[in-house]
Amino acid sequence: MNKELGLLNLFCLIAALGFLALAVLSALTSGDFFTIDNLFIIAFSLLMALLFAINPLLYLKSEGQLPIPGMKRSISAGAGNDGLLGTSTPPLLDAKGRAVPPDVQAIMARFGQTEKST
Repeated sequence: MNKELGLLNLFCLIAALGFLALAVLSALTSGDFFTIDNLFIIAFSLLMALLFAINPLLYLKSEGQLPIPGMKRSISAGAGNDGLLGTSTPPLLDAKGRAVPPDVQAIMARFGQTEKST
């Protein structure tokens, strides 16, 4: 799966760079920049470059390798200072006293709700 994803991202990056090069080439080699045909070719090329660049950029964002200014990095729910899960907070229990699954714990941590002692 990783090889296929890498190949897809490589193809998308090559296509995006190709469309960017086409837009720059069209802008530099045309005699009249503000013709309808030239503006259409440049706009179409930039749109296609954006469409092909979205997939690799979203992949990098999901992997945490794309720093986005102004956004804080989210820390996984329940992680302590040493990085081990569950060491800094007691386990969250449901009404019958069973341990709550990790995905529910993450949702509860996101909403800021804590366990009620009865």
